[in-house]
Amino acid sequence: MENQVRTNEVLKGMLSIVIASFLWGTTGTAAQFAPAVSPLAIGAFAMGIGGVLLCISARKLLVKDAPILFSTPLIFLFGSACVAIYPLAFYSSMRLSGVAIGTVVSIASAPLFAALLEYFLSKKPVSLKWFISFIFGVLGIGLLAMGKAEGASELSASKSNQIFGVILGLIAGLTYAGYSWAAKQHIDTGANSKSAMAGLFGCAAIVLLPSLWFTGQNLFANAIHTSVSLYMAVVPMFLGYLLFGYGLRTTEASKATLITLIEPLVATFFAIFLIGEVFKPVGWIGMTLVSLCLFIQSVRFSSPLKRLGRKATA
Repeated sequence: MENQVRTNEVLKGMLSIVIASFLWGTTGTAAQFAPAVSPLAIGAFAMGIGGVLLCISARKLLVKDAPILFSTPLIFLFGSACVAIYPLAFYSSMRLSGVAIGTVVSIASAPLFAALLEYFLSKKPVSLKWFISFIFGVLGIGLLAMGKAEGASELSASKSNQIFGVILGLIAGLTYAGYSWAAKQHIDTGANSKSAMAGLFGCAAIVLLPSLWFTGQNLFANAIHTSVSLYMAVVPMFLGYLLFGYGLRTTEASKATLITLIEPLVATFFAIFLIGEVFKPVGWIGMTLVSLCLFIQSVRFSSPLKRLGRKATA
């Protein structure tokens, strides 16, 4: 009975991460409706206001869990710094190297960085199941990017800009994995998932929101820009990270970031059916591989020896 309850909690956590990834997958399409707004401004506003909303919603839990969060100040500061750096690196990577390359490098590298952080800092081994899923996921994301026809940003990006964009994409992947790992550490030491995410994002907002003084032109220039900015802050960031934090209660950071490979899959579907982007057949193979990656993570496998052992003790 206890194992069944545990399994249900794990499945609920994974479903929460899938829904969060779906919400994050809408950000690229939403940003297309505000092309005059700097991607740096969109990222800073969305993550910053999302952090403020997370703090407001978890204010009582934050007060209660503050001693837990501050008991490991280096982890808290590391996670907060990662939250602040991530949107700036991620959106800059897409601007310099193109949307497809920037997204692939940032999203596909995050699970690897998360696994390395868990292995070297948390002393948790990497499972064969995770490794197989990672291979399928990365190959799928790569084919997904190849299946997307090159846009103006990809065609106009210079070689030097692409290299710098890839470096920023790797920084985005590392920081994404970093704040996921930090939040998981706080949750494992007793903090509520809401207060763990709110603490990291709230601290990052102190840096992100003032940066709008330099990048926030046109953010509220008209009703469409305002709607896009508010949507990005409230839905993908606030609600998305509430769900992501809930999922981290029962899911390791390396596995959670692997599941979020569904984000570019969702973004591709929206780009095809809402924006009308052209998509090559090879991309559908990529979609299948990403779906297979998610399927492997959602199914519990057990060896024949374990099954025999359970039958013997029954």
